[in-house]
Amino acid sequence: MDYPDGAALAALAILGFFSFLIGVAIYVVTAYFLMKVFDKAGVQGKWRAWVPIYNFMVFSKLGDLNPWLVLIAGGAAIVLFWVPGLNGVLGLAMHVIALLAAWRVGLKLQKEAVWVILYFFLAPVWLGINAFDKSRWNLNVPAAPWAGNGFLSDTTTWAGIPSQAPAGGYPANPVTAPGYVAPAAPSAAPTPPPAAPSAAPEPPVAEPPTTEPPTTEPPKA
Repeated sequence: MDYPDGAALAALAILGFFSFLIGVAIYVVTAYFLMKVFDKAGVQGKWRAWVPIYNFMVFSKLGDLNPWLVLIAGGAAIVLFWVPGLNGVLGLAMHVIALLAAWRVGLKLQKEAVWVILYFFLAPVWLGINAFDKSRWNLNVPAAPWAGNGFLSDTTTWAGIPSQAPAGGYPANPVTAPGYVAPAAPSAAPTPPPAAPSAAPEPPVAEPPTTEPPTTEPPKA
């Protein structure tokens, strides 16, 4: 059995060291951007952005999602890493949760829903833009589709993290109210055909002048 020589081991060690440094740098930058976003949302305690896993639990809570889903999925991925294929499923579930939270957080920072595409490809860039632009946290956005029901809905209350329901609650949606009847579409009356233009009156025909022969009187006797 061939073993790697000293030069190969040294190269692997250097590669691993630089990979570690890059990972730490990405985490530090992401945590700093999260801290700025948390400040806009009125979260108390800057330390929340620097604790692994917990910082994305807070991010999910700001995005109207049950924060315990992040802990459950992350814990299951650590404990059940040996199960073939399960890590991929749990990783995908965490990514979906992060995308849904980013969509809701973006709405509260006056970003269109299409901005979530940037988060999908470049999450640190998305966080950096929202951290340093002039947007302000706004709770007056439509309720999340999962609000009030299902395991996605956030029902937790954490000290230092403001409630994300606007004052007075979300406005009622008349479409989902009991007894709602959709208004009937007005029937379109047939459009009468356009009237034919009236023909212009023909000019009067001038009659030719009548010429009467001169009357001759008979000669007098």
